[in-house]
Amino acid sequence: MAENRISASACRDTVCIDTYRVLDSCRDKDCYEDVRVYLTEDGQDILDHTCAVRVKSAKVQWSYIDIDSMPFNRGFYQLSIRIFTKIICEACVSPGNIRELCGIAVVEKKVVLFGSEGNVSVFKSTGGCSGFCAIPGQGHCEVSNNLPIAVLETVDPLVLSSKIVEPHHRCCCPCSIDEIPESVCRCLPCRLVDSDNCNKLLVTLGFFSVVRLERPAQYLVNAVEYCVPEKECVVAQDDDPCSMFKRMRFPISEFCPPSSAEASIGCSCEDQPRKSCGC
Repeated sequence: MAENRISASACRDTVCIDTYRVLDSCRDKDCYEDVRVYLTEDGQDILDHTCAVRVKSAKVQWSYIDIDSMPFNRGFYQLSIRIFTKIICEACVSPGNIRELCGIAVVEKKVVLFGSEGNVSVFKSTGGCSGFCAIPGQGHCEVSNNLPIAVLETVDPLVLSSKIVEPHHRCCCPCSIDEIPESVCRCLPCRLVDSDNCNKLLVTLGFFSVVRLERPAQYLVNAVEYCVPEKECVVAQDDDPCSMFKRMRFPISEFCPPSSAEASIGCSCEDQPRKSCGC
């Protein structure tokens, strides 16, 4: 078997690849205070009959990114980002009676990044289309403009606080209920409502995010045509489950919860000596 194995270094070659180049990026830790949660019909009715609400979960459902070039600043672009988050809460309607309500919270942020310039139109053919006897105006190519590609990476937000306010309370919302996409509303059991005569649910959300601008680029790289893995596949034996269990790594971290000091510096009991981690 060793004689038939082809050396990886013998297959090396210089190839051209088409990928995306990151031109500029930034990271943010944003805190949005008193963000209104647009509730469903059932949720709004529950909110109007309770004075105690706590948030169970917050999950990002979708994001919209708008790119505009900056005047008098060639190569720079302003990104307007809207993040739509599904909020699920629990409300105490009466002693021992807990009801669940849900809605959508919308936050907005603006970022200025460098995205360079481009003066070409890019056309890419779609699969399964030869172009033979094609109908004019119904092309078989996808076209892209000269704008860079904006990418947002974020995790589900932390809910830092929540409160119920009276109908006359004024809150700053980046969009109206009609601007929430239908695809986002489909994650809810019924339609959203907005009334000036109802109580409002406000939450404070903390977001960790990374934003970057990319453009297509071609590069020459050293590559291997095909690399045969040297590791053999191991199949667990059904008749001997204990042998498989003995090969598993002992989960030390599960038995060693980090202290507050360790969490602040990212100390891990598996990566640091026992003495420094207090294990």
